[in-house]
Amino acid sequence: GFATRVAEAGFTVWMPSLFGAPGAPYSAGNIGRQIAGACVSREFSILARHEASPVTTALRSLARQLHGEVGGPGVGAIGMCLTGNFALTMLLEPAVLAPVLSQPSLPFALSPSHAAALHASPEAVDCAKRRARGEGLRVLGLRFTHALMCPRARFDTLRRELGDAFEAIEIDSSPGNAHGIPITSHAVLTKDLVDHHGHPTMVALARVLAFLDEQLRPASN
Repeated sequence: GFATRVAEAGFTVWMPSLFGAPGAPYSAGNIGRQIAGACVSREFSILARHEASPVTTALRSLARQLHGEVGGPGVGAIGMCLTGNFALTMLLEPAVLAPVLSQPSLPFALSPSHAAALHASPEAVDCAKRRARGEGLRVLGLRFTHALMCPRARFDTLRRELGDAFEAIEIDSSPGNAHGIPITSHAVLTKDLVDHHGHPTMVALARVLAFLDEQLRPASN
């Protein structure tokens, strides 16, 4: 459903299938099996603090290939949950111009250092900082404030490393919040999106689409 919204906004969309069964119904069992599969996959390094999962190499290659096929200023990369941090590492590919980190959940927050880590190499972080200074590149991040898999410490690290180049959308999911958002909410743009005008998740969705538009539309003459 999210990909359809992006396509309807005028973008060409690809959805690489990295784990799980596309089209499978949402359930705790299916989610558990997908996470378990990622945990044992050689393409995912779920506890790595200062390096990315190996699959990001293939994703950078895909971005480069698709940019060559479609053209335009560049490519957006939207990661969610287990893939949320991948968009940061994908900035090593120059064609990637619009990185979105939605509830980035790796590495699993098993310790304070894991909770604050970015699942990206120092090289990737330095690349993001260099591109922010030289190209005006920006990074967009989204999370619910009480999401256990995407702790505040991770966004604090992104703020410290990227400064004003990091734009954070943090949606209040504390007990008694004004919009009745459950404390268990996690997936900003998909499962926990509430399709009501003015709801914080819809505001976040609108910002993601605007961010893609700002970064990826050809400049008008």
